[in-house]
Amino acid sequence: MKIMFASAEVAPFSKVGGLADVVGSLPKVLEKMGHEIAIFTPLHGFIDEEKFHIEEIPHSKLTINYSYGEYYFKLKRAKLPGTNINVFFLDNSKYFAPFQSVYPRNIDTRYEHERFIAFSHAVIEYAKLLNFKADIIHSNDWHTAMIPVYMKVNYKDDPFFAGTKNVFSIHNLAYQGQWFDDLLYFAQIDHKYVWNCWGLEHFGMLNWMKGAINYADKVIVVSEKYAQEIKTFEGGNGLDWTLNHNAHKLVGILNGVDYSVYNPSIDNLLPRKYNENSPENKEICKQAVLKAYGLPYFEGQPLIAVISRLVEQKGFDLFGPVCEKMKELDAKFIILGTGAQKYEDMFRYLNGTSSNIRARIEFGAELSHLIYAGADMFLMPSAFEPCGLGQLIALKYGTPPIVRATGGLEDTVVGYPLEGATGFKFWDYNPYAMLDCIQYAMEIYKNKTEWKKLVKNAMNADFSWDLSAEKYVEAYKSII
Repeated sequence: MKIMFASAEVAPFSKVGGLADVVGSLPKVLEKMGHEIAIFTPLHGFIDEEKFHIEEIPHSKLTINYSYGEYYFKLKRAKLPGTNINVFFLDNSKYFAPFQSVYPRNIDTRYEHERFIAFSHAVIEYAKLLNFKADIIHSNDWHTAMIPVYMKVNYKDDPFFAGTKNVFSIHNLAYQGQWFDDLLYFAQIDHKYVWNCWGLEHFGMLNWMKGAINYADKVIVVSEKYAQEIKTFEGGNGLDWTLNHNAHKLVGILNGVDYSVYNPSIDNLLPRKYNENSPENKEICKQAVLKAYGLPYFEGQPLIAVISRLVEQKGFDLFGPVCEKMKELDAKFIILGTGAQKYEDMFRYLNGTSSNIRARIEFGAELSHLIYAGADMFLMPSAFEPCGLGQLIALKYGTPPIVRATGGLEDTVVGYPLEGATGFKFWDYNPYAMLDCIQYAMEIYKNKTEWKKLVKNAMNADFSWDLSAEKYVEAYKSII
């Protein structure tokens, strides 16, 4: 099959969350299975073109006429590291080149929509210019949700796409891409064809994700549990009716981990590599990460880590009511991430008022590897979690996760003391349930025999992309 991916972010070129890791790793496995892959993504202003050997394709200028004038794109290309997969970067001086982040803060919402409308439209046009006649166009989240809409409305009679089917992945239903319907004029999509409840209209607003769910041939959700949760009133974020109406094309497929990137036995970012047969080297990594955070090392004292976007979804509302009690625990906590100002401020406060809690408000890809390796436990108290990547990486590094049992966290972590336990779970979304689970994990940590067994189970858990990729291929074939 010929499969074309479109995504706002692709690791290792650009990354904010798990979306980048999925689009940067799933195609690798699909290529090994014999499929031809192309990936399209914006050329964000911070991407290092020299480092990744990104080169402009000659005569690739594209002009698209919108309501406010002509918009120009150029196309650049590089290989996805370790593969022969072409990654095409859409270069635009108005919408992407000026910014040093994938999703810039404090920009106008309408302008944000225009950015991704233009990107999605240009992706379709470049597929034609490159003569990449895809069997599957695989769009991801609301930033490329316009593609299935364009394909079923503006391009429905285009012979070039006669055999092309559309797959749409929901990585996070909370972000749907909603705005006023005058955007349709900018997007050049005829209002009369899409402005209805089985199109783009959602309680009087335009909703791109709803449109993609309605117009795609297959909708993939990134874990089986989350696929069930989003069809309920509580978990549907207002789209439960739409998702139930389209349940026949909904499938849950768990994300995987690229073990060529996240693997303590080959990770060159660690001071000492290790595997399930030599976990003692993990203690050297622990000493190194404590030093990086300016904390002393005490043998036998657990280190609990958080690596996350600091947003409400990730459960940071739970920290405030119990943070004073966390200061009293015989454990150290380290946090890495950026996000909402209120959570950044909370961790800066804890950073300066406690002896055992330290936070670095930054995005540190290399430091994250050391944290996964050096921590004893990995905390993810999410309010909801479509799949989650942090807990999967933590498992491979022998760092048992402490998670709230929701979405992909429920699917991937076996809670102690069950047979084959790989981590710890709590169910109620409240601060004291989280605190109790942390204290329970600390008690088990004191039992070295049990802890070694838990660590070994975690490291032997297999969440490679191989099995998930087979399920993706089954989903693709079911609609061709």
